[in-house]
Amino acid sequence: MSETIWKTYGIRHAINPTRTRGQNFILESDPAASLPLDFYSWLLVSDDRTIVVDTGMDPAKAEKHGHTHVLSPVEALSRLGVSARDADTVILTHAHYDHLGFLDAFEKAHFFMQAAEMEYVTGPWMEKWWFRRAYEPDEINRLVNLLHGGRLTLHGRESEIADGVTVHWVGGHCAGQEIVRVRTARGYVVLASDALHYYEEYERGVPFAVVFNSSDMLASHDVIRALADSDDHVLPAHDPRLADIYPRHDGEEHILRLDAAPKAWSAS
Repeated sequence: MSETIWKTYGIRHAINPTRTRGQNFILESDPAASLPLDFYSWLLVSDDRTIVVDTGMDPAKAEKHGHTHVLSPVEALSRLGVSARDADTVILTHAHYDHLGFLDAFEKAHFFMQAAEMEYVTGPWMEKWWFRRAYEPDEINRLVNLLHGGRLTLHGRESEIADGVTVHWVGGHCAGQEIVRVRTARGYVVLASDALHYYEEYERGVPFAVVFNSSDMLASHDVIRALADSDDHVLPAHDPRLADIYPRHDGEEHILRLDAAPKAWSAS
């Protein structure tokens, strides 16, 4: 039996060019320095199947939280030959507002998410502003409706979604944060989602500022390293560096081909 190989696309649906280092890192020597934030969702394509990973951010919520919406993930999928309305599988790496913004566009899809994340977003931790601030109640209600409608599977810490696509709990950023391991033509890549916002976290061994459990967040770096074929196979969810090192799909400004080998990168 042949092993499934997946093409992997990154969809940059929003940006925040005014973000600072002090907003992104808990301990920062130059907090006022600029450190822009990009926002990605993903598409996996095999010879006979497609899988969507996260659904992007609603434009109104982007404005509310100070971000700039640049491309509807639904439109990006269309440009890649995929109809959101007809998509059958969506992985939700966690339930923050910048990952659930287009749930309703996937009218026929079945969704997959960590059971720990649903427990978290509907439990007592949400009494604390610090933990609930990146969630939107209307989107959590949509998840509950999907669950009761038989369209959301709440799985355990590790699960195989398809041949060559597995999900793995790491926690840290939120209680149910997961990462996605994908078999591509260049080897296994890891969509780190918000287990890594920036490569810098991974390189320096430092936590991002939006965190539920900092020890789990730092421990996730080791899990990512173990699952990816190399550091060049690791893909953060918010780093502008991605657009510098990965090729654009057919010249699209905000759609990257992430199963291609990255270019060498220098901070200078």
